[in-house]
Amino acid sequence: MKRNVKDREAYTVITNAFKRQRNGATVADIAAKTALSLAKVKELAPAVADEYSGRLQVTESGEILYSFPFGFRSKYRGFGVFLRKFSDKFRKGLKTFASWLFKVWITVMLVGYFALFMLLALVALVVSMSGSSSSDNRGGGGLLFAHGIFDFIIRIWFYSEIAKSFNPSYRGRQARPAGRPLHKAIFSFVFGDGNPNADWETRSRQAVAAYIQANKGVISLPEYVMLTGLPPAEAEGSIAAFCAEFNGSPEATNDGTVVYRFDELLLRADTRSRSFGSSSLLKRMETFSSNKKSMNTWFSIINGVNVLFGGYFLFNVIKYGELITRELHRGGKTFIQLISQVTETAPSYLYGMTYYFLGKFSANPLPIIAIGLGVVPLVFSVLFWLIPAIRSRLVKKNNEVIKFENLRKRSYGHVWTFPRGVRPTDIGGGDETWTPANLPRAQDKLIKEIGAYSVPEVRVDSMGEVVYDFPELEREKSAIAVYRSTVHPTEIGGVVFDSEE
Repeated sequence: MKRNVKDREAYTVITNAFKRQRNGATVADIAAKTALSLAKVKELAPAVADEYSGRLQVTESGEILYSFPFGFRSKYRGFGVFLRKFSDKFRKGLKTFASWLFKVWITVMLVGYFALFMLLALVALVVSMSGSSSSDNRGGGGLLFAHGIFDFIIRIWFYSEIAKSFNPSYRGRQARPAGRPLHKAIFSFVFGDGNPNADWETRSRQAVAAYIQANKGVISLPEYVMLTGLPPAEAEGSIAAFCAEFNGSPEATNDGTVVYRFDELLLRADTRSRSFGSSSLLKRMETFSSNKKSMNTWFSIINGVNVLFGGYFLFNVIKYGELITRELHRGGKTFIQLISQVTETAPSYLYGMTYYFLGKFSANPLPIIAIGLGVVPLVFSVLFWLIPAIRSRLVKKNNEVIKFENLRKRSYGHVWTFPRGVRPTDIGGGDETWTPANLPRAQDKLIKEIGAYSVPEVRVDSMGEVVYDFPELEREKSAIAVYRSTVHPTEIGGVVFDSEE
């Protein structure tokens, strides 16, 4: 059966969930573990059972229990199935290859230009000293300086964090363990390591479903807030959407407290505890890079060298331009004599020598120098610095938002557990993941936010500290506890039909 991309992804997720349920699972089990809607699981579960010859058992409650005693070997064969699977794998492989190619390109640009510039500088120094009079010691000094540059390159290569990720000779040594591949480390410095909370929506929905299953299929808005970290205004819309996807319905207790009931999520075969604490699910902090600081420092140094050389060549192209001389076309001169005459009008041997060498391959080497050695490395190097600089600021900003959202979860959890005698200092501080930069301001904001949902009683204790009591929240908590005590969840019961029989 043909499916769109989202259905194929959901189909794979459901199949993987069934693989982890060796003793069989109901639709509610799979929905809770995958965070997919009940409707989507009901739609695709029969298809999974059909493809992998699943065993179907109907229970007394009418629920279908899916199990796969013969494993997960697809019954579908043929060229069309092979072509579809090959196409899916090819697309994933192509995406992976394109990502790898981009990372390698960044590495080649950074390290390649650095090596090229250092080589040009080295050759220019050697040539300049070779052209000097042997009666003075300038040639020896130049060679010593060239040796110093070689030593500098060797130290970067063999003794830095870069070498450990690129040099295979370090692998297997405990004293100097292998680092990350160089192309991944450079990509991490420029673009980071991805969003650590990309799966947050799934994790959050799984936590809510688990909490519902652990609490007789009932949840309240404050409990939903402490699990998701959403402010009450947003949580009302979110829980309504959750009800639509998991067949929940709002109900009122005897005193008018609104609760949300999800009977179908309780029709599960896996009866293990699904309890989640109020602070068990927090957003992960973003990191600038997973590299060591010393490695990122070396990347900056190498990029700085490229900026200097790129700016140098571009400046000389603009200021001095072409170095045309008839001596280039005359014979009978040694290489040193030619290069010396060419560089007489240049500001340094480096620019003159580079112009001379490229002139051997091109009638007009100026555009090659201007673009290849000037504009391209300069623009790349500026972006190589600019992107991480902007990203660093965004990471700090995003982490402040994450800290506040995590603090909201802990705050609502604390107030829901202890609705009386709440002090602002009770709802924050300690772990970095829920401690915003301006903690007092965040605490005050959250107290007001909670107060907008349930008006508090404010008093001052004997120490002069402001204390908040939430009697309405306490009453709501008691009403929900009484309501849950009256709920008798429907169990799936025994098997009344087995497809294997």
